[in-house]
Amino acid sequence: MTAMADGLETRLYEAGWQERTGEGPPVQELLESLDEPEQRQAALWFHQNVIDGGADDVVLGALSWVASRQLDWTAQQADELLGRLAGKRAQVDLLTLLREFEPLVGTALAAARTAGAYDRERVRSLRRWMPFAARRSERMREQLEELAGAEPAATGLADELLDGFDDYGPAMRAAHSALLSAPGVNDLLWHCMGQDKLRATKRWRKEAGALLDQAEGGPEVVRALLEGMAGQREHPVAAPARVGGYTLPGIAAEGSTRLLRGLLWAAADVEADWVVPAVGAVALNAGTGTRGSGGDCRSGRMATTAVAVLGDFGGTQGEQAADWLGRLRRKIRNRTVVKGISASLQAVAERGGITPSMLRERAVPSVGLDARGIREEPLGDYTAVLSITASVAATLSFRGPQGRVLKSAPKAVREEFGDRLRGIRTALKQLRTLLPVERVRLEEHLMAGTQWASADWERYYIDHPVTGRLSRSLLWETSADDGEQWVAGLPERTAGGWALAGADGTAAPVTDGFVLRLWHPVRADADEIRIWREELAERELRQPFKQAFREVYPLTPAEEETRGYSNRFAGHILRYNRAKALMVERGWLGNHLGYGEGWAAEIVRELPRAGELTASDGEFWRARFHVELVEQRSDGDMASLCSTDQLRFERRHGARGPWERADLVDVPPLVLTEAMRDADLFVGVASIGADPQWRDRGEERAYDGYWKGWAFGELTESARIRRESLARLLPRTRIADRVELTDRFLRVHGELRTYKIHLGSGNIVMEPHDAYLCIVVDRSAVGGSGERLFLPFEEDGGLLSVIMSKAFLLADDERITDRTITAQLRHDR
Repeated sequence: MTAMADGLETRLYEAGWQERTGEGPPVQELLESLDEPEQRQAALWFHQNVIDGGADDVVLGALSWVASRQLDWTAQQADELLGRLAGKRAQVDLLTLLREFEPLVGTALAAARTAGAYDRERVRSLRRWMPFAARRSERMREQLEELAGAEPAATGLADELLDGFDDYGPAMRAAHSALLSAPGVNDLLWHCMGQDKLRATKRWRKEAGALLDQAEGGPEVVRALLEGMAGQREHPVAAPARVGGYTLPGIAAEGSTRLLRGLLWAAADVEADWVVPAVGAVALNAGTGTRGSGGDCRSGRMATTAVAVLGDFGGTQGEQAADWLGRLRRKIRNRTVVKGISASLQAVAERGGITPSMLRERAVPSVGLDARGIREEPLGDYTAVLSITASVAATLSFRGPQGRVLKSAPKAVREEFGDRLRGIRTALKQLRTLLPVERVRLEEHLMAGTQWASADWERYYIDHPVTGRLSRSLLWETSADDGEQWVAGLPERTAGGWALAGADGTAAPVTDGFVLRLWHPVRADADEIRIWREELAERELRQPFKQAFREVYPLTPAEEETRGYSNRFAGHILRYNRAKALMVERGWLGNHLGYGEGWAAEIVRELPRAGELTASDGEFWRARFHVELVEQRSDGDMASLCSTDQLRFERRHGARGPWERADLVDVPPLVLTEAMRDADLFVGVASIGADPQWRDRGEERAYDGYWKGWAFGELTESARIRRESLARLLPRTRIADRVELTDRFLRVHGELRTYKIHLGSGNIVMEPHDAYLCIVVDRSAVGGSGERLFLPFEEDGGLLSVIMSKAFLLADDERITDRTITAQLRHDR
């Protein structure tokens, strides 16, 4: 910037401050008192203020007044003004340029006209942006046309496309220089820059299609730029002027964001295998929270556009889009984007004449697996075997000529079949991604009570190479009379098809006309629940999620009294980060605590609905869990501890009806149980009472009273099921004669002491004085017991294995060598 006369900047700043506060005359009076060189210097200073985010009425008014004067601008000053706005060294963020187009460009044009010598290509660049400007006048258009002159034949990509305000633009120019310099590409990308709305019009899409056809390699350009954005890492990007010109973390500045929104809609009319995955990958990268988590998108506008494009597909692409939308719904936490995902999923489903759930189940790939859940591919003397194990994990092994199984590819396979091996490993990666997705989808159906016709159940669930591996370890119910009576069992293949095998040895055939649903303990009596838990334990059948051992939460007298809310999980102190992560994982959304967002928040989850219901049918239910901030980190920003309060329920009729509060007695038992089960999980895993090291901090804690009350208090529903499971497991172990169960504890008789392990928290006290014993164990181990021990579930944070590990350790306490433990055993004896 040209050097300013001594003291002028200070005088301009003080005059502006006085005008804003009403303590002095308008800045214009100072400007009128200046000589012409000083007025030009003042114009340059105010112009830079606008670029840096300091545009207000005082600055814009002063700049407008100076720009309207017939000043004797120099060629150097004209070049400086134009260079700030256009060209490779431009300083202005695109959003600022378009919002303040007239004052910024008007000043530069006035200087160019007076100076006579100026960079005509920069003026032409500004002329290209004028159609997108927030405010523009006919006089401005005429000035631009006059000074720009005739546009020369395009020789490559304009500087304003894929600019340097983020990492993405330069990276794409470097990676795809030949593609981007091809004839017609410049016009295609400029057209895409003009699509800055959520949805493209038919006219815009028609013109985009024509430009795609005219551009050399048009579809390849679109694909390259979309895939580049799908892999773009988060980095500081040029920020809008409204935040003071600072750089913010993201994946795209304003120019790239506008370009990508257009490219997404241009891709919508391309029929190719790469289209839906590319659009979905952009949606995932843009919709993911900053720094990989949370509800603040890396690029909200790009994410919502990509989601809208996914909702526009039909046919085979529509099935692919439904699969991507299902993935996005589990990954993205931004409420606006999530709402768009639901709308797009519904649009794709209605276009296909089915419900969203039915559409998603039709899009599950087989990854090349056969009905057994195995894919075998010969590679010379070896065979690559991709499979799903009994514990529902994806594995890749290699079988040699003599039947020897190797965990990694031998050298001969790597050297001779490298390309095919990479394809198999890609399938392994896809399968490892798919299995947890299918597990969550099946659990959502359990929570919703979805029903299927027998033919759909066989095709999309029990016989599916991937989903079937999970489905066959779950309990199902079948009905031949439209749900009047149900028979439960485990799937069993028969000569005639499939049957549900009961615990008593009977089998109910599944034939045409039957309907099926996943068995849920909320619909069963105590005897049936007990029988199935014993059956699964006897078979050592671990289910993909907790089903037979699932908790049930009937209303308590206190809840019937309060009517509108439950205090069952109120008054707990939780580690906020752990609780928030669990809430997000389980689909609960809400504002953060801290971060300047407030001292209290309601975390909300809309409960899954039956998959066969359309959006206009039945009731929608959601739960609201109230939490409050009780402690922040030392930096005073992020919440470290929060407290829990009421749990409430709301319902509405149809997808667009208003939400209304509901009394607890009116909440369907399935909805009530599933929401309370989540709340129980948050408390059980994130409570400070579950932290064995809470009291070993060398300081008095404000919540030690709560810690002691919860760490050794009454059992929750999940803890009671843990106790029931231990009652079956312990008699089969080598320490059976050294343990006993009480109402809240597992007592372990060691050689040195007798210990009580709390079944809700896993914390330990030692008899006879109940001295606290702190032991932190590896949750992946079972105490080094040396014996194989089947645990029926581990969804509760692994606490069942933690308790068993501690029991084995303490039953043989004479052999403990860890000094942190032995010191406690000797103390207070």
